[in-house]
Formats: sequence, C-alpha cells, structure tokens
Amino acid sequence: MNSEGLVNFNGDGALVQGSSSSNGREAREPSTVPSRYESQKRRDWNTFGQYLKNHRPPLALSRCSGAHVLEFLRYLDQFGKTKVHNPPCPFFGHPHPPAPCPCPLKQAWGSLDALIGRLRAAYEEHGGQPESNPFGARAVRLYLREVREMQAKARGIAYEKKKRKRPPPQQQQQLQQQHDQQQQIVQSAANSNGINGDPGSSNPMIPLSVHN
Repeated sequence: MNSEGLVNFNGDGALVQGSSSSNGREAREPSTVPSRYESQKRRDWNTFGQYLKNHRPPLALSRCSGAHVLEFLRYLDQFGKTKVHNPPCPFFGHPHPPAPCPCPLKQAWGSLDALIGRLRAAYEEHGGQPESNPFGARAVRLYLREVREMQAKARGIAYEKKKRKRPPPQQQQQLQQQHDQQQQIVQSAANSNGINGDPGSSNPMIPLSVHN
C-alpha cells in the first residue's frame, strides 16, 4: 500500500488531508459555515475515501468491510501522539512517567472512538445502509474496546464517566435545616420592620423603586 503522506491526525481527533486547496475554497465561500463536527466529519470521510483509492489494489467503498476499517485504524497509529507503555516497560500503568522510554506513540482511544462515530454517520448520510455499515461492525467495536482497556492499563487511566455524587442524607438534612433557619430570620426581620409582604411577590421585603 502506498499511503505515505496521505493523512495527518491533529490534536482534536480529526483527519487532515495533505492538500489544503479544498480548505482554501471552503474558506472563501460565503455560504453558512458548517459546525466543527460537520467539518471534521467531511474531512474524515474524504480522507477515508482517498485511503481506499491508494489501497493496493484499490478498494471500492461498496466492498469495504470491518476488516478494512481495522486496517485503516492501525495505519493511523503512525500519526499518534499518545504514549502507550508495553507490559515490560517499568512505567507500565503510570500516567506520568518520570523519564522517557522507547514505547510507541499511538492514537488515543478517545480520538479513534470519535473518528469511528463520525465515519459511521457519514457512511449512512452518503446512502449506506445501517445494517451494512462497516464502521459499526462488531469487529470494530471489539477493537475499540480492546484499545480502551489496553490504554487504561498501560497509562493507568480508567476510561469511566464520573458519576455526580449526591450529598449523603445527613448532609442534605443539615442543608435543609440551614435553609429553614435563614427563612425564619428573614421573616422575623420583615415582621419587626412592619413590612407586610405580598405572598405572591417574589421579594416582598424590598420595596420597588422606579427611576425615570
């Protein structure tokens, strides 16, 4: 396969083609500027199509399978910027190693996962059927899961969504008591000042003033 210089992979997880002529035309167009997601999706789709043309032998999109998508993802690792430690490495499992090591740089799992999501959507937008979408193949999902688990172990980072912690019941009760006490103080101050607030008013203690 002759793919040298075909694509680059920026820090946002989007593929960038070697030629910038098309981007220059897009910048001069007065039409509505697409969103960042749509721009990335279009660049990714065009780059994958170019990758298929440079495939040896050339590969038609209609014959593209999950195996070819995996080949494409492995090809992208040469443009990666994420250090992934191998098990024999003394820094295996350390998110911030104190010294350099010869372990390879690869694409981060998050970048690959976002890329596949955009390509999967672009495939169906270009007339592909969901049931034949190679970017949604089971082999691709398993590969992404393996990359996630491997990088989580190698870098000591767990790819888990942080759940919002709710305060314990005792703390909730204390907060409610503090709120009730504040309301009592406000009401006592209003009664002592002779202010009769309208129950329907949002702020009965503060008289309204109109400035012309």
